[in-house]
Amino acid sequence: MPIKIPDQLPALSVLANENIFVMSEHRAVNQDIRPMQVAILNLMPNKIETEVQILRMLSNTPLQINVEFVRIHANESKNTPKEHLENFYCLFDDIKHKQYDGLIITGAPLALLDYQQVSFWDKICEVFDWADKNVTSTMFSCWAAHAALYHHYGLNRHLRKQKLSGVYQHYPLDAHEQLTRGFDECFNVPHSRYGYINQADFEKVDRLNILAQSEEAGVYLVASKDKRQVYLTGHPEYDTSTLHEEYLRDSKKDANTQLPINYYYQDDVNNKPIGSWRSHGSLLFTNWLNYYVYQITPYRLDASNIKAAQDAKQED
Repeated sequence: MPIKIPDQLPALSVLANENIFVMSEHRAVNQDIRPMQVAILNLMPNKIETEVQILRMLSNTPLQINVEFVRIHANESKNTPKEHLENFYCLFDDIKHKQYDGLIITGAPLALLDYQQVSFWDKICEVFDWADKNVTSTMFSCWAAHAALYHHYGLNRHLRKQKLSGVYQHYPLDAHEQLTRGFDECFNVPHSRYGYINQADFEKVDRLNILAQSEEAGVYLVASKDKRQVYLTGHPEYDTSTLHEEYLRDSKKDANTQLPINYYYQDDVNNKPIGSWRSHGSLLFTNWLNYYVYQITPYRLDASNIKAAQDAKQED
């Protein structure tokens, strides 16, 4: 079964043209099963682009998934039409009484701000605490990963002088880890960030496992031992052209902007980049939905059942 998304969401036609199987809301109402309920808290300015990228990653699971897009506040967006937000997004305050099988929280272009300088810091912390009680498993991406690690465990990020940008080789650390099941011994992931957390700091937290890392880019994939939290420091959901578009944007502001590493053929910006990470990105999301969500989540979603299911899993 595919992901179910609203009939008029722009991503529906984009993904259909890419030969990716999605199910319209109209068709899905005839399916007599209990779909996974997945919320996506989209913190990125260009929400439509991010929607397509994440839905693409979720598309290969055999499970049927009901996707609900969430935004953290009702402020106007410079990059997403007001009509789109009103038609396809709920405010967090309007859904926080609900429970979900899975939650994805995207990154945000806030790398150089202290957390307390972020206008919605108190609200995102509320989301983090709410997810702990009302979501079976949450995936945090890039800035959201660092912010949640700081909130939950007090792990402080450091900032690079130069932005880490490019496609880097990674390797999984545990051959029996379900989240990286089916991964090659070496796989590529795009990164685009200033922040990082030292490996030694992760290792001090007993509740966390480092699952994949890179010699150049550092720790990439971390999960809590109870499977309720998954942290990604990279961007497996990126389109092939995303790093190129970011480079063009950044180079307009700073002529000394460095080319993304291992991205352009012969490091020539005039050469078309080739995507080399999407299969592992798709597999990661599929494994998360299967092993960290579907295999654990209760049939009846409520906060007490979510906790009971997690407690039972820890006793296994």
